Amino acid sequence: MTTTIVIVFAIVYLGMILGGLPFFQLDRTGIALLGAIALVALGDVSLEEAGRSIHAPTLILLFAFMVLSAQLRLGGFYTFVTRRLAALPVTPPLLLGALIGVVGALSAVFSNDIICLAMAPVLVDACLQRRLDPVPYLLALACAANIGSALTLIGNPQNMLIGESLRLSFGGYLLEAALPVLLGLAVTWALIVGQFHGRWECPAPLLAAQAEPERREEGPAHFDRWQTTKGLTVAALLVVVFLTALWPRELAALAGAGLLLLSRRLHSRRMLGLVDWELLVLFIGLFVVNRALEKTGLTAEAVRTLADAGIHLEQPGTLFVLTFVLSNLVSNVPAVMLLLPLATHPMAGTLLALASTLAGNLLIVGSIANIIVVDAAERRGLRIDWRRHARVGMPVTFATLAISGAYLWLRLA
Repeated sequence: MTTTIVIVFAIVYLGMILGGLPFFQLDRTGIALLGAIALVALGDVSLEEAGRSIHAPTLILLFAFMVLSAQLRLGGFYTFVTRRLAALPVTPPLLLGALIGVVGALSAVFSNDIICLAMAPVLVDACLQRRLDPVPYLLALACAANIGSALTLIGNPQNMLIGESLRLSFGGYLLEAALPVLLGLAVTWALIVGQFHGRWECPAPLLAAQAEPERREEGPAHFDRWQTTKGLTVAALLVVVFLTALWPRELAALAGAGLLLLSRRLHSRRMLGLVDWELLVLFIGLFVVNRALEKTGLTAEAVRTLADAGIHLEQPGTLFVLTFVLSNLVSNVPAVMLLLPLATHPMAGTLLALASTLAGNLLIVGSIANIIVVDAAERRGLRIDWRRHARVGMPVTFATLAISGAYLWLRLA
């Protein structure tokens, strides 16, 4: 039994590293699901054990905020905000700062992936209309979405998992993360301005290419004031509840999602169609696979062996580095699932959330938000390869991690 579990675990996490398996049409979600199916079908994990391994509060919270983000997307909120931002009568560096600030704030409450998906195409068109190079603004969008999502326990999936699993205080985490996140956004602005200083104008070939008629994908959603107001009201109420009430966050969020689904104008099919079901399935598969390995006792034995050798993985410094490395190897959600059993220090939850999220800016594949922005640019005839992204992503990642590491070191001193 133990051998089978180890083999399945190794194959699943190899797939997490590669993003798929050779010779098979499987992505990370398919690999995680197939691993869970294999363990149940082979009898290594019973259906009851598989059910108990799934952390329902995390899935409920994640689903509820997907519904909330879908409401705002269908209401045209993100398109409205992007166009208003792009129309600001300010210089290019100030426009970049406004974009980073707004995207960072939105990502702290709503899904950073959805924000990038909705804003990136509109941002490209708006930059071209102002004859500005879209590249610095697109890179700022991706970086700010990742950094801003680290501000709260609802900003991204891994933070939801950490907050729900460790039962962290919403307000307490917010206070801890505020300084490193705000400084990180400011440093991101400074680094991008430094790289693109004096080179804000859009290249002439790109402007010429955009002037040619071509088939475009479906346009952005029309702005609906009522639907947007309803979504923002529910979001504001939920944040107030999270800060002040003792109700379970997942139940409050689920109630808010239920209210949004009760609509006379937006069909539930449209809202549920925007829910990222693949991400939910990825969570379910990884919950089962990770729990199966934990049940064998091998992970605890490995931790003890390393401790006997003087390597204490639960110590903040070691955990911080390990989180950064694993987040770039297997992506942040699988990394956090692996490392949660080591989160025994009082500051471990904050450390995991900051390190796993900020690590996502390093390379394009480090974050779904990065991939979404790059794909949106390519559909507009603008190629951002891994080198171009890394010139911004790498310094932003190391600078923001240095800020967070210094802050955590001071808090622990």
